[in-house]
Amino acid sequence: MSLVVVESPTKARTLKKLLANKYAIVASMGHVKDLPRSRLGVDVENGFTPRYIVVKGKAPILKELKDAAKAAPAVYMATDPDREGEAISWHLSDALRPVNPAIKRIEFHEITKEAVQRALAHPREIDLNLVNAQQARRILDRLVGYKLSPLLWRKVRGGLSAGRVQSVAVRLVVDREHEIDAFVPQEYWSIHAQLRKGEQGFTARLVGRDGVRYGAPTDDGASVIRTRDEAEALVADVRGATFTVADVRRKDQFRHPSPPFTTSTMQQEANRRLGYSAARTMNVAQQLYEGVDLGPEGTVGLITYMRTDSVRVGESAQHEARDFIAKIFGVASVPEALRVYRSRRSAQDAHEAIRPTAVHRTPERMKPFLRSDQFKVYKLVWDRFVASQMASAVMDTLSVDIVAGAYQFRATGSRVKFAGFLAVYHDVPENGEEQEGWLPDLAAGEVLALASLDPQQHFTQPPPRYTEASLVRALEERGIGRPSTYAPTIETIKRRGYVKPINRRLTPTDLGTLVNDLLVEHFGDVMEYDFTAALEEALDQVEGGQLDWKTVVGDFWKPFEHDLVVAEQKIVQVERPVVEIGEACPQCGRPLVRKYGRFGEFIACSGFPECKYTRPLGIGVTCPLCKVGEIVERRSRRGRTFYGCGTYPACTFTSWDRPTDRMCPKCGKSLLGLHDTGRRTTLRCLDKACGYREAMSPVADEPRTPSPEDQPVS
Repeated sequence: MSLVVVESPTKARTLKKLLANKYAIVASMGHVKDLPRSRLGVDVENGFTPRYIVVKGKAPILKELKDAAKAAPAVYMATDPDREGEAISWHLSDALRPVNPAIKRIEFHEITKEAVQRALAHPREIDLNLVNAQQARRILDRLVGYKLSPLLWRKVRGGLSAGRVQSVAVRLVVDREHEIDAFVPQEYWSIHAQLRKGEQGFTARLVGRDGVRYGAPTDDGASVIRTRDEAEALVADVRGATFTVADVRRKDQFRHPSPPFTTSTMQQEANRRLGYSAARTMNVAQQLYEGVDLGPEGTVGLITYMRTDSVRVGESAQHEARDFIAKIFGVASVPEALRVYRSRRSAQDAHEAIRPTAVHRTPERMKPFLRSDQFKVYKLVWDRFVASQMASAVMDTLSVDIVAGAYQFRATGSRVKFAGFLAVYHDVPENGEEQEGWLPDLAAGEVLALASLDPQQHFTQPPPRYTEASLVRALEERGIGRPSTYAPTIETIKRRGYVKPINRRLTPTDLGTLVNDLLVEHFGDVMEYDFTAALEEALDQVEGGQLDWKTVVGDFWKPFEHDLVVAEQKIVQVERPVVEIGEACPQCGRPLVRKYGRFGEFIACSGFPECKYTRPLGIGVTCPLCKVGEIVERRSRRGRTFYGCGTYPACTFTSWDRPTDRMCPKCGKSLLGLHDTGRRTTLRCLDKACGYREAMSPVADEPRTPSPEDQPVS
């Protein structure tokens, strides 16, 4: 039997069932060769030659692969269809060629019987351009990581790390924090009229006076109501006026579906809708791609390859979707022509968008075979893809201009006239706000009754801290990294303690800010957004065969090496300030201070090493059980965050919800805790027997700036 080599055991099991024992399937368990962990592993003086070694623990696997290859008439490398997969195949081929030179590469983007058989029928040679692009990325990352990290160890403290992409991601978070710190809020007011036509009421907003437009400080050319006195003077002037409908504009507005998922948009949407981290989303998507046991149907990959930056969809998949839509939702829900979406200019477009491998496998049909998280991610992918192939929704929109003396008010409303794709997938507004409803039937010349005039105070808001979703979007928009790098990058900067999530917002730590400022000062090129993006474009050119990988690495290394020498001389030992917390050590009486270790911040005695007292850092809330200890943040064995009393084991209070300092208004016996499901955040009593819940506003993503043509949609 011919041998097929894949990376993972799950993928191997799926292929065994699909190929019905006609091939021997063996898993390499990922990379078998890599650069050594204990040294640089790159000969800088001799053309940046990498020195690959067999990964620790992989020698038995490599021996098994050689034995299997020796007995096989042919060997097919079936690693993932991307740069890293190509590099794994290249290393495997190099190791197996002495025992069997009949080695070919096969590539499939979905693990279905038809796709795998088609790949086996059309094998190819290993693409060295892809290998070299991956090799260049690996060497660049190794040079940055293994040269900058030791510098940080010497100048700041041990255990720190820097990276070509991770450090730029930290800079995004730190720069946003600087923007927030520098932001000066501006007060402004808006005026809303509560109007009635018969028994029906609605709200209209003051938009102008004698041709002067009113708006927020951020609205170009708008007049701003700055103070309460100005607002109350306007209210007094308007109050006696007659409110008359001046103009009614009603029209159909088309709302088009979003394209199917790319890696980054899937990560963003899973974070916004499900509260999943980028790493969790990719882990679940990998499982869906590699195959799920569907009982009588066997093991099948449910989605196409999940590392892609393309929104392209094959015609066969489009026709399959259109037939399904016509059958389930009616012919009116099928657009006249095939929907074609345009990928980003920087997209490699090597693979299709992420979609279900068979649209007839609906989420409801698959639910009995999937875990909860698998079902949620699959439903997200299936819904988005099917909706992307459906007809546009038609919104019935209404805009009413109302005059009151010299003043102009406006009311808008919207409702669904034809659902189209909204029958399957409803886009969540990025600003998290509910949209307006419909208005009463109004006609020009009608006089309306004034119920009240309400001046409302507002303050301009600073830019929001990044969520994982908005950070992924920022990285993609700036061309920093590639889809496959986003999840590990974010996990790395969280694990290293450079950023920490607070209420799903990424906040830089003192350590992250310190390291970032140091790197920006002394390694401006490496930390520059445009420079990092340009490097990604150069790697794409290596993949396309237009650039030699050694040229790319060499052009980077020369100025970087110079910066290293200068930084070593200029950077003095950085002393992190000791921050006392205002408490005495319970063991020796000396002041307690905040310190930072490998697992984050903690409280320690300033008398260390004579006194070794430590405790976790508290969140500023007293334990509701013992009324003495402070609540601290802890990690479970599986890495999940929970909260417990700092006096443990004397007090055993624990909670998955983050306790607040608010008492429950229902029972008055326990605190309220923040419960975040991803879709929404609620306050609920920590005493489960009480059952009190209080809704909170959802975590808003970065708000989109609406255009004048934007209309609210239901």
